[in-house]
Amino acid sequence: MAKPISSIRNLGPAMDAACAKAGITSADDLREMGADEAYRRLLLSGMRPHFIGYYVLLMGLQGRPWNDCKGEEKKALRLRFDTIKAEVAARPDAVPSGIERFLDEIGVIAKK
Repeated sequence: MAKPISSIRNLGPAMDAACAKAGITSADDLREMGADEAYRRLLLSGMRPHFIGYYVLLMGLQGRPWNDCKGEEKKALRLRFDTIKAEVAARPDAVPSGIERFLDEIGVIAKK
């Protein structure tokens, strides 16, 4: 039986649900694809980008406490996060999040 996403350190039921929506169905799948690809898929499924969420995921996959990311490592991860976020935002298949989703639903945002 496949282990749930929440079996990974730092990750709970909310991440189980978010990953399921993104098509990531097990802890093994998540580990295999890695934090960057998983986060990319989460954003493409409509999850709102959040830097802390990104590094909590990465720390969990490394078996580290969620708040273990500091200094230069944190700065480097911020650059990776910003790159992933920009790549996803530029894709025509990206699902808008937050206010953008609402504005898209009522027809305010022009289609890409």
